[in-house]
Amino acid sequence: MDPASQDINLNSPNKGLDVDHSDNLSDVHVEGAVRNAANPLPPGLTEEEAQELRTELTKVEEEINTLRQVLSAKERHAIELKRKLGLSPLNELKQNLTKSWQDVQTSNAYLSASATLDDITHSEAYKKTQETLSQAGQKTSAALTTVGSAISKKLGDMRALPFSNSFR
Repeated sequence: MDPASQDINLNSPNKGLDVDHSDNLSDVHVEGAVRNAANPLPPGLTEEEAQELRTELTKVEEEINTLRQVLSAKERHAIELKRKLGLSPLNELKQNLTKSWQDVQTSNAYLSASATLDDITHSEAYKKTQETLSQAGQKTSAALTTVGSAISKKLGDMRALPFSNSFR
């Protein structure tokens, strides 16, 4: 059986049966397939062969359109099934992200990096660096507090001056 002549509509009662479309395809216009002075037959191709190719092209284009329609119907059906199951695109995204994160956490690279990070955080160099940065932060905080107090005191002193009343 010639696959090009099969009815491929999955919901068709003629599914898989040999259907002869040749009688109704001869009058179908295929874009670019009409022979004229601007579009002569290629060398070595007879008019009969060209007509057969046009007919086959028409059949293939019809099959493509049928497949598009079937795919569209299947996609709508899948969306309806998902809706009935309560699956929304957001839920699917959440599930995909959760699964991906679980896959990452069980990967060798993640486990190796996690173990290395644990080793680093328990090393003496890390502890000394952490302690030094902590002390530096405390000293910086104390210095900023002192500077802030000094600025506040200066502003308070300036407000007490007689000429500062003219700026209010």
